[in-house]
This record gives sequence, C-alpha cells and structure tokens, in this order.
Amino acid sequence: MCESGSVPRFEPFQGLRYRPEVAPVAQVIAPPYDVISATERNHLASRHQANAVLVELPEADLSAGRDRYAVATELFTRWQAEGVLVADPVPSLYPYRMTDPSGRATTGVIGALGLAEPGEESDILPHEQTLPKPKSDRLDLLRATRANLSPIWGLSMAAGVTATFDPTDDDPVADVYDDDGVRHQLWVLSDADTIAAVGAAVATAPVVLADGHHRYETARTYQAECRQANGGVAGPFDLVMALIVELSEDQLTVGAIHRTISGLPEDFDLVGALAPWFDVVRAGAADDRTIGALAGSSSLALVTGGQAYLLLAQAEVEEQEGNDLDSNLIATVLAGLPPHEVMHRHSVAEAMEALREGEGQAAFLLRPVTVKQIDEWANERRRMPPKTTFFSPKPRTGMVFRSLDLP
Repeated sequence: MCESGSVPRFEPFQGLRYRPEVAPVAQVIAPPYDVISATERNHLASRHQANAVLVELPEADLSAGRDRYAVATELFTRWQAEGVLVADPVPSLYPYRMTDPSGRATTGVIGALGLAEPGEESDILPHEQTLPKPKSDRLDLLRATRANLSPIWGLSMAAGVTATFDPTDDDPVADVYDDDGVRHQLWVLSDADTIAAVGAAVATAPVVLADGHHRYETARTYQAECRQANGGVAGPFDLVMALIVELSEDQLTVGAIHRTISGLPEDFDLVGALAPWFDVVRAGAADDRTIGALAGSSSLALVTGGQAYLLLAQAEVEEQEGNDLDSNLIATVLAGLPPHEVMHRHSVAEAMEALREGEGQAAFLLRPVTVKQIDEWANERRRMPPKTTFFSPKPRTGMVFRSLDLP
C-alpha cells in the first residue's frame, strides 16, 4: 500500500435536487461537460428550460451584457429561489447505480470528498497525466456559482466500501434512462450510522481519480484561494463532490481511448516506420468483419490505407519503455513521426468513422488497461499517459448538486 500524509475524508452534504413536479428527470440531466458537443449541448438545452447543461455549459447573454459565468450563477440562484431545485433537509450521502444495456451495474455513492491541506501530500491520487487545456473555465464557473455541479469520479482502493451501504432497501428518488440506454438510479442516505460506516471505509485507503482530473485540480486551486482570503480558516471549499466506487473488477468497465492521426506526408510509409517497434502482421482488408475481430481479440492494431494490421511489440521495446501500456508505446512511436495531428476516439466505431470521413489517415486501436494495472500504478504513485482509460458509463450531471453555501 502506498504511504501518504492524510486519509481521505468523505462526508455527507445537503444536496440540491430537482423537485419532481418540475419535469421528468430525463429532461433535466446531462452528460459530463467534457463529452458534450456543441450540437448535443443545443439539443439538451431545448429539452427543458432548467436542463443542467445550462449551468454546466452556460452561454453568454450578449444582449444583457452578462458573461457565461454570470448567466450560470443567475440561473442556479433562480432555480433555488423558485423551487426548481430543493435542498434535502439534512446532510446526506447519495448512493448511485448505473446499469448499462447489458445489465452490468456500477454502484457507488456520491458525497463530499476532502481535499488535502494545502502543501500536504494527498491520498487522492490522479491515475493518469492530463493534456494541457485551459482550467480557467471550470475555475471561473466554480468561483461564480460556488457549487460543484457535477461529481468527479474516485475509485476507492479499500475493499468492502460497497458493502457498507445497500441502496436497494428503499425506492430510488430518481430512476431514469439516458440516451444511450443506461439506467441511472439515485438514493438518499441520511442514516447517521451508515454514513459513518461509509466514511470510515473510504478513510482506510487512497482514492484514485478515474474521471475529473481537471475539476479536482480546479478545486485545489479554489481551496488555496479561499484559504488565503479567509486567513487559513477551513470551509466547504476544502471538499469536492465525488462519486466513490470501489476499485474492483465487478464495479468497473474500463475501455480504451484510440488514436487517429492526420497530416502525415501523403507518400509517408507508416507501416514501414513502425517496423523498429513492432512485428507488423497484415490482418486483412479493413472491413467490418476484420475490424470486429480485431476489436474483440485484445490486440493492438493499426488501420490505414484500407488495410488492418496487428502490431506485436518487440520484447526489447517494452523492456526499454519500462511498461506494457499501449498508450505509452504509441506515444513514443508517434513522437518519432513527421509532424502530424492526433485525435482521441472513445470507440472503435468512432475511429473508423473518422477514417471514412477523411478525418484521419490512420487509426491505432488500443487495448484497455485492466483494473489490476490501475491498482498497481496507483500504489506506486505513477501516472499513466494522458487518455489511457475511458470509464463508462458516465454519471449524469443534475442528479444532485452541491452548493458551497449549504452544509
């Protein structure tokens, strides 16, 4: 087990939830902000005038001279004043279950996860590196709304966290299917003994960040700002809303994030350029049958020029790299190619569509990492390369909000 300077705090909070009479839950929830396209954002906004996307991805009101953060704050405040959002009577935890169309379920619990004291080593462990991108947007939104609008996703390395609560004893307060056919169920847990048991279990081991690295870093920045402004006094900014799920095979579905590349010289021999790294084996024409077989074979593959290839890493290459992660090896290989652009694709189908639409010259189809690998890297406090893992399903924004102005 890794050594640390603190244990994870996990506490109840007085959640804000949509009043049932306002609208069916399906009309007001939204996917995580960073997977919403502009088109989907408009579609969600048109579903209901109080859809969560309106505060999670706000748009400026140019006619009134209000920037997007002022718009989000006004909406979030008005929804509370008008009873669109109602605070639960007491601080609670929120058991949350996501069940995909195959029947595979992920069960966790939403609460307020404590941030480490400024300057102190934390037992909240990022599991992969992040790509540089502006963090000011999420920080400005947090400053303006003083609310955690969507939960980060943490994986508890403590065995038995799930056993401390059983949401099925009561009916869920929300039970809804999203556009992908995933069922989302939320319960309210206010029993003091059970809340204490959950918190005690989470405190026994580190929490690994699955999704929400940028929001976590934003929360740390905001914490430091508030501590400085308040003379070092602690406050609600010392915690961030998080969905905690046990780090175990039966609770997680971990997918790969594939790569498409474009911008290489037209006459560049990509297959030949890979020879120093891989034994490149032609698998056949890149038709649906071949791609389907590759996707189900747990193999690293390349698709380019209408052909599909198996990529078998040479033993000395993996030894040289120090690990067997596809994301690491492909990053090293791509760094040696002529200038090009890399796009990340969350499914094989998305990668193949990009090639058909001329948005890429080649696709690298990666294998997903295992829960065991995530556990091992976290224990060693190592970060995987950016865009290594894709956890699914994704928790919905709008199931519950956490205002920093409530207990």
